[in-house]
Amino acid sequence: MPNKTDGILFELQPRPTKGDDGKPLLYAQPVIERKYDLDAIDDFCAKYRHTSKGEMKRLFDLFSEVATMWLRQGCRVETPFGSLAPKLKLLGDHTDPVRVTGNDVVYGGIEFIPSRQFVQDADCSGDGFRRKKGRVGNSQMHDSKAMEEALRRSTVNGYITISNFVWASGLKYRSAKLYLDGLCQGDSPRLRCYQEGRTWHYVFLRDQPTV
Repeated sequence: MPNKTDGILFELQPRPTKGDDGKPLLYAQPVIERKYDLDAIDDFCAKYRHTSKGEMKRLFDLFSEVATMWLRQGCRVETPFGSLAPKLKLLGDHTDPVRVTGNDVVYGGIEFIPSRQFVQDADCSGDGFRRKKGRVGNSQMHDSKAMEEALRRSTVNGYITISNFVWASGLKYRSAKLYLDGLCQGDSPRLRCYQEGRTWHYVFLRDQPTV
């Protein structure tokens, strides 16, 4: 069967939970190949939607000014795209409502609930989907041999840096740091880390692994 060449490109990522075979369950996420900013929206609308140059930027600026004014007042702002409202966060653990005061509450960001029509209009399933080839997320983290080889290859001058481990393992920076930090923890840590300048160095507490 020929490979699909159209449709939304997606990639697979592992979930924290595992299936019956002991491997991480997977989820799909789109591969974002292009981003459009406000300049692109303004240019497109001026070219194809009969707006004047700068009109869309002025409209967004005006909407942002008015919407944030109402959000600061604790209001919900409803639009054709969906509704926005301030999110609140309760500090600490509380069980007695009488003891909670305004000092225990902080601003927690913006809640956005897309409208049903906006979700339907944005449906991207028309041309189907095609999978990006390559590794599944950071699935190599579950391959002990691959990780041992990456540790060996990234050891230079007796220590490992996160950048070297990223190169050797194929992990993203955050995942590489989490993996190395994990080897520094527990009752029998394999590594210890120290900071030199702005760089973290990881050294083996025992002999370097061999593959």
